[in-house]
Amino acid sequence: MTAFVLGVDAGGTSTRALAVGADGSVLGSGRAGGANPNSHPPAEAVANLAAAIRAAAEFPGRASACVIGMAGTAKLTDPEVAALFDRTLRDVGLDRVLILTDAEVAFASATDAPDGTVLIAGTGSIAGRIRKRRMVATEGGYGWLLGDEGSGFWLGREAVRATLAALGHDGELGPLATAVLAEADVDATDRRWAWRRLIAVTNAEPPIRLARFAPLVAVDDPAAADIVERGADLLVRTALATREPGEDTPVVLVGSVLGPGTEVGERVRAKLSGLEVRTSSDGVYGAAWLAAVEAFGEAAARRAG
Repeated sequence: MTAFVLGVDAGGTSTRALAVGADGSVLGSGRAGGANPNSHPPAEAVANLAAAIRAAAEFPGRASACVIGMAGTAKLTDPEVAALFDRTLRDVGLDRVLILTDAEVAFASATDAPDGTVLIAGTGSIAGRIRKRRMVATEGGYGWLLGDEGSGFWLGREAVRATLAALGHDGELGPLATAVLAEADVDATDRRWAWRRLIAVTNAEPPIRLARFAPLVAVDDPAAADIVERGADLLVRTALATREPGEDTPVVLVGSVLGPGTEVGERVRAKLSGLEVRTSSDGVYGAAWLAAVEAFGEAAARRAG
C-alpha cells in the first residue's frame, strides 16, 4: 500500500488538496469551494474541505499525516466549530492532522528554511515572524478598519481619495482619476456632480470593495506612482517590524499585490534588495511538504510548486 500524505490549502474562494508520496510525487489532487469558516458558514466550509480531501485521496490507504493551511483559523477557537472540523476530518479517515495558518504554508512553499519572514498583501496585509516553520509573531493584519496598510484595500482607497482630490480642483484629470471614474461608472462631465457621485457609489458598497480599484494604480500617472511608493514603504516597514536586528533569513512574499511584475511588488523587492526575497509559489505545495516532514522527517522529498 502506497505511503502518502495530504496537503490542503483551504482559502476563502477555493480549497485544494494534494496527496503526495514519500518520494515527493503527486498521487492525486482535489478542488472544492472555499473552506474559510470566517467567510463561509462552518457547515459549508467543512463540506468543501472534505470534498477536496476525498477527491485527492481516491485510492486505498490512509494518509500518514495531513497539514491544512487555512485562512480563518481564528474561527476554530469556537468549540462548536472546532468539534465540527474534528468530526469531519475523522469521517474522511484522517487521524493525524495539523491545522496551520495560510501564512505558514505559504512560507514553506517558497523555502525549506525553518526561520524567516512572511509578508502577505492581497485584499488585506500582514507580516509574520517564522521560527521552526511556525508563525511566532505578527505585525499588521488588523483588517480594513484598523490597518491593512499597503493592501489591495488600502491601494484602492488611496486611488479613490486621489480621484476625489483631483475632482475638487481645476485642471485636467489624469489617467488614474479617469480609470477610477470609469470603474465606478461615474460620468465626469460635471465635476462637482462626479465628486458627489463617486462618494455615494463607494459608500453604498461594503468597504472592502474598495480593493477593486487597486489594479488601477498600474497606470502611468504621478498620482498612481505616489500611491505605489507609499504602499511599498508601508509593506516593507510591516515586514521589517517582525525581524530581529541583523537577521539573515528569507523574506517570502505572498498575495496578488506582491506578485512578480506588479508595481507594488517590484518596489517592495527593490526596497528589500539586501535580503533574500522569495515569492510563494502555491500554498498547497507548502502544506504537502510540511505534512511530509511530519510523517517522514526532515529528509522528506520536496516538490517545487
